[in-house]
Amino acid sequence: MKLQTLSRWLKAVIIGVAIIAAVVFFIAVPSYGQTTVSFYPEFSNRYWPWLLFLEISSLPFWAALVLGWRIVGNIGRGEAFSSANARMLGWISRLAAVDSAYFFLGNVGLMLASMSHPGVALASLAVVLVGVGVTVGAAILSHLVGKAAAMRELTDLTI
Repeated sequence: MKLQTLSRWLKAVIIGVAIIAAVVFFIAVPSYGQTTVSFYPEFSNRYWPWLLFLEISSLPFWAALVLGWRIVGNIGRGEAFSSANARMLGWISRLAAVDSAYFFLGNVGLMLASMSHPGVALASLAVVLVGVGVTVGAAILSHLVGKAAAMRELTDLTI
């Protein structure tokens, strides 16, 4: 597969993920919250804190998508193993770590403020574990791409 074709496919995947995430974060989550409040009015004081918490937790995800778009652009230009890609993968790793910590601490905080249920906080551990997995995966890829970039620079200098 040509690099430009691969790059186009990866960009299409990123666009698809962005569309699905936009529907989830900006339509489904607020709609589900409104439906919950309409059936259980006693939860109305929890709607805005939870909505704000979830929307803030999406910010690192959007930043990681932008970085992923830039990485895919570099791949299309034949620069898959570059120090720039290694740095961006490192940033994606940090963003996932920060988001995982924020999501965990936010859930604990909302539970301590009596705005959550222990079952919800427990179920959110699955989201945190996925975030930790992304953190580790991106860190490993960052390290490997950095090593490959260094090796490429050495081979470019030899005749």
